[in-house]
Amino acid sequence: MKGQVFLLTVLLFLLQTPVKSQEGIPVATIMFYNLENYYDTEDDTLKQDDEFLPQGDKRWTNRRFWEKVDHISKVITNTGNWEPPAVIGVCEAENRKVLDILTSSVPLRNWKYEVIHKDSPDERGIDVAALYRPDVFMPLTYRYFSPVPEGEPIPYTREILYICGIMAGTDTVHLFYNHWPSRYSGLMESRPLRSQAGQRLKSEVVNLTKKHQNPKIIIMGDFNDQPEDESLTSILGAGRLVSGNPENLVNLSYLWMAKHQGTLKFRSQWNIFDQIIVSESLLNKASPLYSLPEDARILTLPFLLEPDDQYTGLKLKRTYSGFQYLGGFSDHLPVLLMLRKH
Repeated sequence: MKGQVFLLTVLLFLLQTPVKSQEGIPVATIMFYNLENYYDTEDDTLKQDDEFLPQGDKRWTNRRFWEKVDHISKVITNTGNWEPPAVIGVCEAENRKVLDILTSSVPLRNWKYEVIHKDSPDERGIDVAALYRPDVFMPLTYRYFSPVPEGEPIPYTREILYICGIMAGTDTVHLFYNHWPSRYSGLMESRPLRSQAGQRLKSEVVNLTKKHQNPKIIIMGDFNDQPEDESLTSILGAGRLVSGNPENLVNLSYLWMAKHQGTLKFRSQWNIFDQIIVSESLLNKASPLYSLPEDARILTLPFLLEPDDQYTGLKLKRTYSGFQYLGGFSDHLPVLLMLRKH
């Protein structure tokens, strides 16, 4: 009888004990999100922000600003895995103030996000920044650098943010957050600017591989180019296939192309400007911290999309369409990368 009780106890214990997955344990999520003109309502005489003032062309009022705060918070708290991302890279944020307001908002306050930010030379005053949870990610160092070769005149555009830190008390990761020059002036006219950004980012990656053995590199951002464009393939060297060299870069966004997914829509065409690129060392399941290729995904929450009556299918629920206020979220979808450990 005692033996039967013992066996029954063992069986119950085994049934109630979580089985360790062969795919590892998810420990953190890293995010990138283009916030689509996240401005405050105050005039900054050093920036071209007149459009986003209460009396400006877009009538950017306090009510609309706070609705934007609520919307961004809603996205961050609905990324899955029961808790928000460990690190969030953002672009199109006007200043430190709007980021502090976001992190102190009711939905995010309990997660105690810290902010990494620097005013960029961008004429419109939109910056690249990062939010991180100190309970999961410990930054060791960070810096900004211009998206042009060293020694060249600094352009009036966004800088690239580099952060090195320890993730989930497990391993060191190297993060690069980007917002490359747009296509606003024309595809061909602006292409050299993105090529320069790819060249500068590549040089920073090469320097990392010289200083560290098989560094775990994660590159995210709005590149204003597709995964197959020259700035990302030939210049940055981000390919679609694993080569066996841990220092090589793999663009995990190619998986989305195969599924006909995108992060922003122009008329009827979905594009993948927001991408996730990693060093092959991060795809090694034998390392303390790693990701699977399918751990890179586009966040397609239902409330971020709406029916596209003109071009069929779905489209992004944006904040503005031209000067018309739509009260949506952004003209880009966020992208996420899950990190695992054994």
